[in-house]
Amino acid sequence: MREDNKRLVRAYFDAFRDCDDAWWDANIAPDFVRHDPGLDFEVRGPAGVRKLAAVLHGGLSDIAMPVDELIAEGDRILARLRFQGRHTGEFQGLPATGQHIDIVVMDLFQVADGRLVEHWALMDNLTMLKQLGAVDT
Repeated sequence: MREDNKRLVRAYFDAFRDCDDAWWDANIAPDFVRHDPGLDFEVRGPAGVRKLAAVLHGGLSDIAMPVDELIAEGDRILARLRFQGRHTGEFQGLPATGQHIDIVVMDLFQVADGRLVEHWALMDNLTMLKQLGAVDT
């Protein structure tokens, strides 16, 4: 089961990168919730993941999420990864800069009945804002 859960989380990042609606509908529980202190909107169910993807893909291109490590314990999976992209559209109130971002992310997921049901996300937003030139280094 742990390896299946790891595969599910790895597939989540691929689906997010590719904006794969069918994958989200099949693998994100209707009552899924993402806890993310960096967002000013709720992410609930597949529709919430779609909204988050639209925001990120609207401001960033060439998105990549290489996973460095997955750790599974029971129904939870911790992912250590990088979030990378190029700032090519309006994002977090900033006009496009063309800058490349590369930040560390820690994501904790909970799985139930083979679907993602909860997600706690921590992204290094300060480093991202520095890379975009929005705050002094």
